[in-house]
Amino acid sequence: MSTKTVSATSAAPKSGRRKLTLPWILLIVAAGIVLISLVRTVSGAEDLTSIGQISGALELAIPIGLAGLGGLWAERAGVVNIGLEGMMILGTWFGAWAGYQWGPWTGVLVGILGGALGGLLHAIITVTFNVNHIVSGVAVNILALGFTQYLSNFTFAEAEGGSSKQSPRIDEIKEITLPGADWLAEIQEKHWFLVSDLAGIVGGLVTELSLLTIVALLLIPGTWWVLWRTAFGLRLRSCGENPIAAESLGVNVYKYKYIAVIVSGGLAGLGGAFLAIVSTGIYQEGQTGGRGYIGLAAMIFGNWMPGGMALGAGLFGFTDSLKLRGGAENVLAMVLLIAILLALFAGWQLYKKKYLQAGISAVCAAVLFLGYVLIDEIPSQFVDAAPYVTTLLVLALSAQRLRMPKADGMPYQKGQGK
Repeated sequence: MSTKTVSATSAAPKSGRRKLTLPWILLIVAAGIVLISLVRTVSGAEDLTSIGQISGALELAIPIGLAGLGGLWAERAGVVNIGLEGMMILGTWFGAWAGYQWGPWTGVLVGILGGALGGLLHAIITVTFNVNHIVSGVAVNILALGFTQYLSNFTFAEAEGGSSKQSPRIDEIKEITLPGADWLAEIQEKHWFLVSDLAGIVGGLVTELSLLTIVALLLIPGTWWVLWRTAFGLRLRSCGENPIAAESLGVNVYKYKYIAVIVSGGLAGLGGAFLAIVSTGIYQEGQTGGRGYIGLAAMIFGNWMPGGMALGAGLFGFTDSLKLRGGAENVLAMVLLIAILLALFAGWQLYKKKYLQAGISAVCAAVLFLGYVLIDEIPSQFVDAAPYVTTLLVLALSAQRLRMPKADGMPYQKGQGK
């Protein structure tokens, strides 16, 4: 008996993947900054790591990150939440509706409530009535879009400064700039290798920060602590891994699934309220622009973990900000960066003797290198599509290491564990 136990224990580490520890994460981040600095120097795209670029990327990443965080809560409890887009739409409308009447912070709270109502509807359909999660999520998206369009016709259209497709302007939430930002801006403008890039990145993270941005950033470690360091989080995650076993141990699976999906909707609603109140200052029809789906992609890229999800959201925010601030020049620099990353990935696959993946990556890298050398001006259509193409490439490259919760999306009926 003891021999079997020892052999099983010794064999376990060989079958599992090496855990990505904090030192390794910091090393990867440092290597990424060095690579970006090198690309900036070679391409001449000096705005690549400017304070404005990083600040804009953070603002664009927050709604995506909040949607991804919402998806993480739901899927860790075993419920696929395709309805994040619809819950974000509800958050934008309710946040703007309350914001222009009673102030931005009231708008934030009501936006969270609007998204939570969408989450409650999704939970009733999927958990109680056991409807397919994808079908329910699509239905929530369609209902949210139609519902907000209907409400806008007799609320915003009759308000001063509004229309059927747009709300009146909402008061701003206070922004703060931390001490030392001016000094960092001076260093960034020197365009020194690596030093100026570090100054630009740090400066972008401490300049003109909305208080709601700070709240959103704190929700990432807060989610990690709740789900991975508390008994409540352990029970919730058990519902997404093996709900039958969880129920047999006395966990009320329905209750935890409901809580997770409602919180998921509330976080997506907060992302929608951020779009309406902080990013633009008004509600506009269609302003979510598919960010709920992108948030879901960021969550998958992050392997259903808060830190990885934040990196995915930051990646999309960064590429989107490149498009808005520098246009073709910055996107061309991003093409060079992706080509280098693909070449490095090809070398890694070759080292692991995965020749097919190495060959495909090498060919893609060569095509991008050739495009960077030969193309002087990128078509505007490609500039607009660059964030989405980057996201798809990263998802494709990281797909081999993904592991979703085992019971994610699987049907479950109360009493199966008894």
